Amino acid sequence: MPQTSDRTRHFTESVIRRMTRVANACGAVNLSQGFPDFDPPPALLAAAERAARQGPHQYAVTWGAANFRQAFARKQSRFMGVPVDADANVVVTCGSTEAMMAAMMTACNPGDKVVIFSPFYENYTADTVLTGALPVYVPLRPPHFDFDPAELRAAFEKHRPKALILCNPSNPSGKVFTRPELELIAGLAQEFDAFVITDEVYEHIVYAPHTHTYMASLPGMFERTISCSSLSKTYSITGWRLGTVVAAPAVVDVVRKVHDFLTVGAASPLQEAAVTALEFPDAYYQELAAKYGDLREVFTGWLDRAGLSYTQPQGAYYVMVDASEFGVTDDVAFCEWLAREVGVAAVPGSSFFREPVRHLVRFHFAKREETLNAAGERLLRLRERVAGAGSRAKW
Repeated sequence: MPQTSDRTRHFTESVIRRMTRVANACGAVNLSQGFPDFDPPPALLAAAERAARQGPHQYAVTWGAANFRQAFARKQSRFMGVPVDADANVVVTCGSTEAMMAAMMTACNPGDKVVIFSPFYENYTADTVLTGALPVYVPLRPPHFDFDPAELRAAFEKHRPKALILCNPSNPSGKVFTRPELELIAGLAQEFDAFVITDEVYEHIVYAPHTHTYMASLPGMFERTISCSSLSKTYSITGWRLGTVVAAPAVVDVVRKVHDFLTVGAASPLQEAAVTALEFPDAYYQELAAKYGDLREVFTGWLDRAGLSYTQPQGAYYVMVDASEFGVTDDVAFCEWLAREVGVAAVPGSSFFREPVRHLVRFHFAKREETLNAAGERLLRLRERVAGAGSRAKW
């Protein structure tokens, strides 16, 4: 048998998706993989029903149906504060996962270096390796997940990266990068002639007083930013797999070619239905942030009652909890025990860090309040279960 590619030796299967399988197997409340257990907006569901009956049911234009791109461009121009042209600046992809892969293949050649902040969403290393590029990690240090400007500059000076990946708001930390931080990154990108590839899927889930600034909106950055996002988190449709890339025309021309041969195109009837969501008024996005703010308070309230230490998320819907007081040195084993013995599934923090971090676990709170209450009640028993495990604990 011919040998398979050796690129995948640099990464493992998705720990996030594996923890969902663990949760399903033992009946745990799944706060690992970040998808809601509540429905999308009713108007969007009604639009999906119409599209299922009326179509379109055949291929759309490869880089996105015209009405979808036009609605998205209007919405994104409003929020980004820069004009987005539906024909020149937009590609519709099969989720932000494909958007990021297409962006990486557009920006990087084999052997190029890519700066990745650590902790990071697990796909970023895989995307880099599959592109043939080489990751360079710069730490975001807990508990506040700030970076050292000198370390970041040193990474640029030493490695001369072709791109930097920026997840903002950040998964898994919930960090929202400040404008001065973004301006510093932008300055380095311009000085060293690098792209910034942004993952902004949580762009509308930000908690006051924090605000989201689009990298592409900073002076001189639209031409060197490849902005990736999706409709998944904003409209609670993670299974629809509708992503987007926004970039300058010369970049979009390349993204279109890559996208065409990766997936041909996103689902045509779902693009038709999603136009309804893209035309929602600004009040929808304000209510979305308020809803997630309430859910954040519900879940962190349970963490407070359980006496657990955590970093308050500034955006997105994840919270990093410090389990070091339980003597955790193997967070994978701890999370499997947590799902099995306590009944709550989380993601081991080590799957997000390049550094040897073994004491953090990530929960998400994109769930109905009753689901979070059920998880919280179980977490109140955590100390009791840890004490009961005693010397038998294998973490």
